[in-house]
Amino acid sequence: MVKNRDEKETVLCPVGRFFMELERASGKKTEFFNHLTRSRLEFLKAIRSLVDERIDGLEKKASAKGKKRVTKIKVE
Repeated sequence: MVKNRDEKETVLCPVGRFFMELERASGKKTEFFNHLTRSRLEFLKAIRSLVDERIDGLEKKASAKGKKRVTKIKVE
């Protein structure tokens, strides 16, 4: 969410727009708003865990490529 000089809100993300519209419809001191806030946190934590898993996978893949394999050569 970005605010300009006129304090108008611009939402670039459809998920952000969804949450903003729900907040406007419900008010900020309702039980619904409390649930909405917690769900937003859980959503962001889910995204973070997805990114962390992807980073771990890429790091493991990179380290596996860096390992040299030993080749046994028979000498006569």
